[in-house]
Amino acid sequence: MNSLHDAYCSSPEWAEILVGEVLPWGLAGLPRPAYAVELGGGFGASTAYLLDWTDRLTVIEADATLADGLTARFPTADVRHADARRVPLPDGVADAVVCFTMLHHVTPAAAQDELFFEAARLLRPGGWFAGTDSLGSDRLREFHEGDVYEPLDPDTLPVRLTAAGFGEVEVEVGDRLRFRARR
Repeated sequence: MNSLHDAYCSSPEWAEILVGEVLPWGLAGLPRPAYAVELGGGFGASTAYLLDWTDRLTVIEADATLADGLTARFPTADVRHADARRVPLPDGVADAVVCFTMLHHVTPAAAQDELFFEAARLLRPGGWFAGTDSLGSDRLREFHEGDVYEPLDPDTLPVRLTAAGFGEVEVEVGDRLRFRARR
């Protein structure tokens, strides 16, 4: 991430938005899972929330420094330094796989599709994949200058999730994008 983006994502202001708005909206109406996998724990604002929401949580974080920070901050979480496209867990272990405002950091779109296939692989039959992301905009593209920025297209996301093996796909657009899909 560029330094501005890094500072914002690690700020108490972003954590407040994530925990107060984004996660409740992203998870509204979904059943509480016994075991969840979070893809892209980042600075941990969503991880803190998810630890109270599920009985058991594994967090996948690609950045080694962030993964170390998550491990130190959340000793009850199973934090793995790994690429979310190749998670070191067996097939069909999770009730839920979630990711919040991180998919735009996965590029190109084909790599996002790999992540979708990996989420499907991790889920038990009937498990669900859910998350949120920002909507593409010129303002966000400028904010991500010198950084990875691959916004999701809400119009093509249902087809992409279906191709990855999901059914009951829902995509909702408000101030940001929310998706849910069942394995």
